Amino acid sequence: MNSDSDLQIAGDILAVQHLLQPAREHPATVADFVGLARSIAADRAQWAHLVQYDTTTRWYHRLRTGPGYEVWLLSWVPGQGSGLHDHGLSSGVLTVLDGELTEHTEATSRSLPSGAQRVFAPGYVHEVVNDSLEPAVSLHVYYPGLTEMPMHSAQCSPALRDVVRA
Repeated sequence: MNSDSDLQIAGDILAVQHLLQPAREHPATVADFVGLARSIAADRAQWAHLVQYDTTTRWYHRLRTGPGYEVWLLSWVPGQGSGLHDHGLSSGVLTVLDGELTEHTEATSRSLPSGAQRVFAPGYVHEVVNDSLEPAVSLHVYYPGLTEMPMHSAQCSPALRDVVRA
């Protein structure tokens, strides 16, 4: 049995500068946008002091913009939800920063605990709700920037109507 690890054989890959991808100033791929959301989530000093809670409506704050994208911070008190909607021509990354949210789609309902991420394409129809007893905070990256959020009726799908009522 050979005791040499891949690192011992190859050496430190990070020391080989020509193999490293240069850091992008602004994201350009789905993976880049997911990475952007994760880096913001990990740096609480960037967003925690901005969070506010509003019992009458979901609170939101545009945290950052860049060429072709924007980043939003949202808070959700217990019982608040987005309503059934899509994001027009925008794709997105939703990251739960604190608390827990529930996402309803025609196919499923899923719990999104702190740290969970969802990536979606244009036309993806869902509803996000805080079904828990504690407030929640989420981060949303949209590319291109969000220009519309068409609302949908649960009447459009018997399966979703049953999920949303449950």
